[in-house]
Amino acid sequence: MAAESLRRRYEAAGQGHLLQFWPQLSDSERQQLQAQLEALDIERVNRVYKKAIGAEKERAEQAGQDVVEPLPEDAAGSIIGGTEDEKKWRSIGLKAISRGELGVLLMAGGQGTRLGSTAPKGCYDIGLPSHKSLFQYQAERIARLQKIAAEETQSSKPAVIPWYVMTSGPTRKETEQFFEKHAYFGLDSKNVVFFEQGTLPCLTMDGKVILETPSKVAVAPDGNGGVYAALRRPLNPFDDSHTVLADLAKRNVRYVHAYCVDNCLVKVADPVFLGHCIEKQVDCAAKVVPKAYPTESVGVVARRGNKFSVVEYSEISQEQAERRDPKTGELAFRAGNIVNHLYTLDFLEEVETFEDELAFHIARKKIPYVGEDGATIKPTKPNGMKLEMFVFDVFPFTKRFAVLEVARNEEFSPLKNAPGTGSDDPGTSRRDLLAQHRRFLEAAGAKLADGVEIEVSPRVSYAGEGLQSLKGKTFTRSGLVESLEEFDALL
Repeated sequence: MAAESLRRRYEAAGQGHLLQFWPQLSDSERQQLQAQLEALDIERVNRVYKKAIGAEKERAEQAGQDVVEPLPEDAAGSIIGGTEDEKKWRSIGLKAISRGELGVLLMAGGQGTRLGSTAPKGCYDIGLPSHKSLFQYQAERIARLQKIAAEETQSSKPAVIPWYVMTSGPTRKETEQFFEKHAYFGLDSKNVVFFEQGTLPCLTMDGKVILETPSKVAVAPDGNGGVYAALRRPLNPFDDSHTVLADLAKRNVRYVHAYCVDNCLVKVADPVFLGHCIEKQVDCAAKVVPKAYPTESVGVVARRGNKFSVVEYSEISQEQAERRDPKTGELAFRAGNIVNHLYTLDFLEEVETFEDELAFHIARKKIPYVGEDGATIKPTKPNGMKLEMFVFDVFPFTKRFAVLEVARNEEFSPLKNAPGTGSDDPGTSRRDLLAQHRRFLEAAGAKLADGVEIEVSPRVSYAGEGLQSLKGKTFTRSGLVESLEEFDALL
């Protein structure tokens, strides 16, 4: 597109200021800006801004008017404390995995900035004896589960669980290099697919796109809800038909487990969750953990009107937060959202049909911008907005939805804060994972002396299975085990 044509298009969209420095730019700077503006769907940006502003205003006007109700009984299942259903669902899930019907979608676009690291968050070492990264732990869980599925279903061929890793622009290259350096942690590279979440321009409060430098538009990731559009984007710039959705269909995958990278306890490709969803015949489902206490600052999965939704803690009154189920005495609004979902492929393909109805959320931020003299200015207070979509924004559009309640100490320990914070930090992640491994060993009939910590590789046990031979043994030494035979060294 010629520069003059580009100028006319942007002026028609009310964004002509983006070319204000054009006369002063060098040839390479002009090429950079032109490429960015040509790739940008500026008309869509205007629509997204208008809808986001309208939705925010509507939410403010309707605050407190929506009828928010706890989940209906028929939509909620639980495996806390162990149930017969858990065994049944596990069997159903393993059979589906052995048939190659499950894919895994990892949302891993974030950097470890708050952890004091510029690397992708999945590269982070939480301080385990093995010093394995979050990526490695999750890869090894997939490898172990592929083996379990083949063995327990007596399949003649190995199970394959393809892994789709969503990065962001800043983390894409380093993530791929990390996987290559570690030989994909033992997985077949053909079954690990990298793709990138989208971005949107940063906007002023009145919807004007912000220039970060004279030749560069300020952009930000479009939120974890951008995953749905990213699934439809070409994986190869030379082949528009090769997308993640197309790849899933080609492999005959029917179900997709999606989760965030920063949870060291995540049961990747959990066969129990999968079996639960298959039996319920749902098109979308969420894992939840019981709220720790009524006023915990966590969104809950509930019903807003007649639709499923994640209701933020700020939207629930004190009375609702403290309300109890008359039958069980548990909190009525207790389904804490942990961003751990399962979808049918059919539903993921359907999202495109209602995506325009989803409104982006506005985050007002301090965004560097270019001044009249062409120098970049760093503001001291919020001067603009980043627009993002949340992954759970699709819940109200589901026809068949279910929730599975799981134990927090078994499945959720997020890594959010800097070392030493004492909450959701590397230390608590390490503590929670090693405490789980202790429970695995004790459930198998083994004993650990006081103060002993044993890290059990995911390649040895996915969820406590396969440790029967340790019954009656007492371990007196801490350490890491990568095979059953290595346990003997810790007696």
